[in-house]
Amino acid sequence: MSSSPAAQLQSSGSDSEGSGQACEQSIVIPNRFITIADSFEKKEHSWFVTSQIPTDLSIQVQDVTFTVHKYPLMSKCGYIARLELQPSISNLGYDLKLENFPGGSETFEIILKFCYGLPIAFNPNNIAPLRCASEFLDMSEEYEDGNLISKTEAFLTLVILSSWKETITVLKSCKNLSPWAENLQIVRRCCDSIAWKASRENSTTEDIANRQGWWFDDVATLGIDHFMRIITTIKVKGTKPEIIGKCIMHYAKKWLPGMDVELEGLRGYGYGKHELQFSILNAGKEEVSVGQKEQRTIIENLVNLLPHQDEGVSCKFFLQMLKMAMVYNASPALISELEKRVGMMLEDANANDLLIPNYKNEDHAKLNSPEHNTMHNIDVVQRIMDYFLMHEQQQQQKQQNIVKTNVSKILDNYLAEVARDPNLSITKFQVLAESLPENARTCHDGLYRAIDTYLKSHPSLSEHDRRRLCKLMNCEKLSLDACTHAAQNDRLPLRTVVQVLFSEQVKMRTAMQEKEPALQCDNSEQDDTQPSTSIEIKNLREELENVKTRMAALQKDYSELQREYEKLSNKHKIVSSWSLGWRKIKNSFHSKADADETGNRRQTFNSTGRQTSFRRRPSLP
Repeated sequence: MSSSPAAQLQSSGSDSEGSGQACEQSIVIPNRFITIADSFEKKEHSWFVTSQIPTDLSIQVQDVTFTVHKYPLMSKCGYIARLELQPSISNLGYDLKLENFPGGSETFEIILKFCYGLPIAFNPNNIAPLRCASEFLDMSEEYEDGNLISKTEAFLTLVILSSWKETITVLKSCKNLSPWAENLQIVRRCCDSIAWKASRENSTTEDIANRQGWWFDDVATLGIDHFMRIITTIKVKGTKPEIIGKCIMHYAKKWLPGMDVELEGLRGYGYGKHELQFSILNAGKEEVSVGQKEQRTIIENLVNLLPHQDEGVSCKFFLQMLKMAMVYNASPALISELEKRVGMMLEDANANDLLIPNYKNEDHAKLNSPEHNTMHNIDVVQRIMDYFLMHEQQQQQKQQNIVKTNVSKILDNYLAEVARDPNLSITKFQVLAESLPENARTCHDGLYRAIDTYLKSHPSLSEHDRRRLCKLMNCEKLSLDACTHAAQNDRLPLRTVVQVLFSEQVKMRTAMQEKEPALQCDNSEQDDTQPSTSIEIKNLREELENVKTRMAALQKDYSELQREYEKLSNKHKIVSSWSLGWRKIKNSFHSKADADETGNRRQTFNSTGRQTSFRRRPSLP
């Protein structure tokens, strides 16, 4: 009889556990008795044993027929021993067909050699199929000591599971061995071993700093089912969310083509080169590693695996997954979940991340309106904004204001990008711009840029629509530079330009009033022994005079524009109620423009400086 299974295991090479570098390990099972077979021959789809003893059993596995002797198999395989073999049609023995045999004909060939007492080699590629096949044939100790079940089990336990690389290889070989590999706990044991090694290597700060992610490449070669098992087990073992998140992102980039395609906005009225590349990539994939259904399954499973902690995965990755989910028609529930996660992290996004192409489907094909031919999916961004606002309502007021300010900048940059789309309706633009509450924007310069871009890309807008669009911005929240630009922008409605001019005057007057007290203070404290102070006072006076000059010129432009507006109003018989408002503004402006310069006398700003006639220059590009 043979010695114990463990004693018979012989390993060639050594393994560096967990290092990701291991030599191939195998075992050769020696012959224990003189075989009755002289040799084995394979001709096309037939496999023969040449022997002085006639063969009496024909076994079909898949498309290969094995002509062998009955006794060597029945002595070791309980399954065959219990069968009532049917006589062959040719009356030369018995026929047997093995349906759904684990590992197929290649594995059965190795088992035949084992039954005939010939040496066989165990290795990471065949050990799982042999373990499953030996269970199928019931090659247990009941029929012979040291039978194939015990030998394969010993090799799995003592050799495979102690090696990182070999465990990965065995797990991959289990892909086509369902349900045997699951029932025999091969998959569970491999996943547990991999998860334990990965979590142990990331258990200390030093490991994370020095070897973070060494195992990502290996687990990324596994199918999604096995990958999920490993990540789930790693989570239970307490691995940090950021490590899990990075591993998931690494896996997604390998299995989801197009994840790294970046969009850089629209160029003119067409697609940018990266958008075109993305459209081509996803419009008709002819050569992909897995089918569309499998891609969708991968996306759904990865989203379910993602850590709930914000630090686990970046907002950019969530948006990439959202784009891929839309490409592969993931469920509405999954897309909604991704939109919520993006909304919770929106302050970490940027405008380019939000440029989600408007993927065409059958529903869009039925709709011919320009609204359904926009280049970007505005509705998705609108929902993301809604989720963001819902999330922010649960935060403290102080944090809410800071975050909203950051998000308002992202939204305004996004609006400036999509505004180039000629098919984007003014209603969608307006609704999205008004998504944030009024106090979310401390400055309206970004919104002004977006509105100006929309006006430039939609030159046929009516006067009514242009006024409607410009009502979105608050001229009082424009910077002085933005006011200067807007005052000379011939795309803006006349009424808006007047409001901008007034706002610019107020800002300049405020800036001047802030400088006058400083000048008065410096005059009172001037010391002849301090020449640097005199120079500073001189510079301040010159700056103040420049501001007064600009104010005078701006006042003249304001008056001329008001007269132009009043002429238009009289020509079209416009109700004069708004003109009354302008006279009030003018009176208020003149009364406020008279400021104390010394505190003892009042002086009205005059136009002694150089003035320029009112001229509306084309807006900046």
